[in-house]
Amino acid sequence: MKFYQFATTLALSSLATLSHAAPIWQDFNLAALYGKNYALPDNMRHDNNQTTITAEYTAKLKYGDFFGFVDRTENDFSKDTYFEASPRLSLGAITGKKLELGPIKDVLIAGTWEGGNNFNNYLYGIGFDVEIPYFQYAQFNFYKAKNDLIKDDYQLTFVYGIPFKISNEEFLIDGFLDWSTSTSDSRSELNWTGQWKWNLGQHIAPDTRLYLGVEYSRWHNKYGIPGLNQNDVSALIKYHF
Repeated sequence: MKFYQFATTLALSSLATLSHAAPIWQDFNLAALYGKNYALPDNMRHDNNQTTITAEYTAKLKYGDFFGFVDRTENDFSKDTYFEASPRLSLGAITGKKLELGPIKDVLIAGTWEGGNNFNNYLYGIGFDVEIPYFQYAQFNFYKAKNDLIKDDYQLTFVYGIPFKISNEEFLIDGFLDWSTSTSDSRSELNWTGQWKWNLGQHIAPDTRLYLGVEYSRWHNKYGIPGLNQNDVSALIKYHF
């Protein structure tokens, strides 16, 4: 099957799932970040200030799940908007069979649409939900990427969440790791971004989730540019509606 046929099938199937099935659960949040050590290709420096406002939406559906976000960033060189939309279709739910083997709890068709100023990337592949002790969730997604600005490559994405308590205080560590292969016009990238957060909201009301914390971003060969390495800790505030 050609890529565009696959992408169209995945998009239509995901839209059908979203429009005909009420979410089993869903979450929407807004976050603000500020850091002083962002790596930018504009000056090839690693000490740039940047502010980011992020809107995120996550939903668990009968036949899969969906995650999407929009970033609005501002630094000394530009104001940019970037988004990702990542639907996944559960083969276990579609077939009615348990696709479990060891720590693997489900197998999914995975896709992601990445978009920004004058570019769109389309990723498609296979995903696995896995069970790891102490993790609330963990998933691996393996993609082939059809890119606008560089040659096509492959990507591995690991997504995780680890809630825990110290005394009566609630904390959450979550984030992702992206690794992509090199091409003739782009270096291999490794981007690990994680958030360490304390739930101040529980002291306002039992079900309130207002997090304070930091986001750590370690990005090697950012955007596939050799030597553009980011090592930043940003102040974070995030509210879940």
